[in-house]
Amino acid sequence: MATVEHHIPAAVSGDPAARGDLAVSVVIPCLNEATSIAECVGNAMRTLEEHRIPGEVVVADNGSDDGSPELAARAGARVVHEPRRGYGSAYLAGFAAARGRYIVMADADLTYDFAEIPNFVARLVEGAEMVIGDRMDHVHAGAMPWLHRYVGNPVLTGALNVMFRTGVKDAHCGMRAVRREVLPRLDLRAAGMEFASEMVIRAAKIDLVIEQLPIEYHPRQGESKLASFRDGWRHLRFLLVHSPTHLFVIPGATLGLAGLIISATVLGHINIFGRSWDIHSLIAGALLMIVGTQVLALGLCAHAYGTYFMGERDPWFDRMRARFRLEHGLALGGAVIAAGAVIAAVVFIRWVERGFGRLAEERFAIVAAALLIIGIQVFFSSFLLSILGLRRRG
Repeated sequence: MATVEHHIPAAVSGDPAARGDLAVSVVIPCLNEATSIAECVGNAMRTLEEHRIPGEVVVADNGSDDGSPELAARAGARVVHEPRRGYGSAYLAGFAAARGRYIVMADADLTYDFAEIPNFVARLVEGAEMVIGDRMDHVHAGAMPWLHRYVGNPVLTGALNVMFRTGVKDAHCGMRAVRREVLPRLDLRAAGMEFASEMVIRAAKIDLVIEQLPIEYHPRQGESKLASFRDGWRHLRFLLVHSPTHLFVIPGATLGLAGLIISATVLGHINIFGRSWDIHSLIAGALLMIVGTQVLALGLCAHAYGTYFMGERDPWFDRMRARFRLEHGLALGGAVIAAGAVIAAVVFIRWVERGFGRLAEERFAIVAAALLIIGIQVFFSSFLLSILGLRRRG
């Protein structure tokens, strides 16, 4: 596959000595890549020179003990050392050291073609704020395990797109480019492999202009550092904890609604599947309502924390907090508590009337207990949301 090469505008190309500044920093993370790091650096520098792009190659060494830093330096790279292990840690150190207006990222294992650098840079010059490579249609034989190509990457990319609506086809491609000026807004922090997901998530949340560039993916040189299931779980975990809606709100609402339907079915003596459902089903329904309410409350608190302490933006939560105040939550919780108390009082009175004998109102006792618990959850969760909102600015 031959990628059409973009024209590099005069604002980027030119004589580095005459310009006196750097347009591009190629940042390469490195952990024991002695077999390939020198060739990677050489390829990157040769591409910059051929296209007259003022730039540098920064190798972020992550604690190599095979001579990789020395090989990179001899090949012409500027080496920075990051002792804290992790893919993300290495990139964060490389970003901090980069001096170019545009940063191009690529791995040190020769899986990516550094001749693509001008194409990434051109997209940034033309208006993109982040450019992500798309390998999936151009994977060379033996370059990507079957499990990664047809299961892992599609599943994780699909989950990311569902949760954050990025529209990215290959969310874990290691060759990408970004304007250095947007890095403070991205506020990247992940230390491990989930750094790749964090970049895309944060870019989507702050509405960066993201473009995709089809590229080739070659078999790697040297030993892979990727642990399929561990790193896959880390990516999925990262997606979930950054999407309270999918982790808490949707499951909580689903559980609560299911519990409500089950409880209504039992109390209404509705036959389902040709049979009636009794007290054990009602207990299950009450449990689902209680758990669902708690999970939903946790989701709202997680949204509040993200909004007030981490600068997150969620249109749905913003609309909710604009419409509902502490008093609304207290009123709702109080109403549910009152309903539960009334039902409990009726059950108690009937129990007294029977001389404190056998309790014959088990169904209503279960409903009363469930309503009291749910009301208390809503009441105090409203106060917690209000406490988190004390950090609100304006």
